[in-house]
Amino acid sequence: MNLICESEKLDDYLLELNEVNYSNSIIKKKADELFNPLQTEIEKAKVSFEFVRDEISHSWDIQSKRVTCNASEVLVYKEGICYAKSHLLASLLRSQGIPTGFCYQRLMLFDTPEKGYCIHALNAIFFKTLNKWIRVDARGNKKGIDAQFSIEEEKLAFPINRNSDEMDYPVIYTKPHFKTVSVLVENTNTLEMYKHHLPQSL
Repeated sequence: MNLICESEKLDDYLLELNEVNYSNSIIKKKADELFNPLQTEIEKAKVSFEFVRDEISHSWDIQSKRVTCNASEVLVYKEGICYAKSHLLASLLRSQGIPTGFCYQRLMLFDTPEKGYCIHALNAIFFKTLNKWIRVDARGNKKGIDAQFSIEEEKLAFPINRNSDEMDYPVIYTKPHFKTVSVLVENTNTLEMYKHHLPQSL
């Protein structure tokens, strides 16, 4: 798929935001643990991706009601849905000067169209050494989901089923989409939010 950058300025993919608050002391501490000056940008991206994928639980998978949003909050509680996890991954990478954006898919919420659709969040990372964007999905693996860090071929969590009206949105956003942020801010129970209130389209 041809990805489309929302902004032509790479610096826009390094901005600190309310949701991507990498100046926060807890983010800085984790960055110090994960990264060292000898690592390449690709090594830093792989380390941070695998940390968010494997060490931060997906709230639905653990059936947690807690709603997290800002990167520091996700890190404190070590859980969040895909929107929140994408905030943390972007925060860790932007803290290292690695441009990172937000991408989205429209997926069936469960296993059939009748059960509704949802917007799913993932990240795109720009590697200066490769001069290209790579999409990664740190949602978290489980039975039937095997997302991996790959600079050659995308290995995302969810293949798109176009026959079921699923779709990839091609835009790499500089900020988390307002619909995804709003749902995190407006809800207090992740399980109810996940079942009934996730946006169905951008």
